[in-house]
Amino acid sequence: MKNASTVSEDTASNQEPTLHRGLHNRHIQLIALGGAIGTGLFLGIGPAIQMAGPAVLLGYGVAGIIAFLIMRQLGEMVVEEPVSGSFAHFAYKYWGPFAGFLSGWNYWVMFVLVGMAELTAAGIYMQYWFPDVPTWIWAAAFFIIINAVNLVNVRLYGETEFWFALIKVLAIIGMIGFGLWLLFSGHGGEKASIDNLWRYGGFFATGWNGLILSLAVIMFSFGGLELIGITAAEARDPEKSIPKAVNQVVYRILLFYIGSLVVLLALYPWVE
Repeated sequence: MKNASTVSEDTASNQEPTLHRGLHNRHIQLIALGGAIGTGLFLGIGPAIQMAGPAVLLGYGVAGIIAFLIMRQLGEMVVEEPVSGSFAHFAYKYWGPFAGFLSGWNYWVMFVLVGMAELTAAGIYMQYWFPDVPTWIWAAAFFIIINAVNLVNVRLYGETEFWFALIKVLAIIGMIGFGLWLLFSGHGGEKASIDNLWRYGGFFATGWNGLILSLAVIMFSFGGLELIGITAAEARDPEKSIPKAVNQVVYRILLFYIGSLVVLLALYPWVE
């Protein structure tokens, strides 16, 4: 017969959540890239440009530095303790139950709101090709697909995220490359010029106030990077994969955002 301590240990082990470490480094990096590159770039970049003008480039640089510092701190913690819960777990452990409660539910509410915004954005995109189909139908269809993917095992989920995120990354690289070709080949039109970055009111056309106000929109664009910390509990080798992802993803995000912005602002005057 088992003694009391053995039974207690078995009961505790049975109650612990079981997660499979099936995510490789490539999965983690593309999950973070795919989470950060999305509506913040394709739809949310317009308001930031209107607020800051060409200085939005500096805003993305500042936001990137802030995001990198935050991710370094989160990366240190999840490598030391790669458990489920990520920052909500750390808030609970080091600050107390109330802080953990607030952190976890705040993140849940945030993702519900952001998820609805992204589903709406997906419906708006699809109406470009299918104008007769209502937006809500596309939003509902993508909602079902996303939930179905989240219910499969973590390895298949990682592969799905990897390939869908790769499509977005390749699309942005193609957009930057095509924009550069238009800019330097002369096929971009009469208004296409690198001078657009300072011609209309200077680089700080709306002043420092505009730049500071745009940071709220810009920081929203970096949402999704924290997914690196969330994946730690299901990462195959978190001691190696998490540091690589933290160090590489932020640089790539900055390259994609700033590269896209430079091309966009050069091709077309920001005031129009």
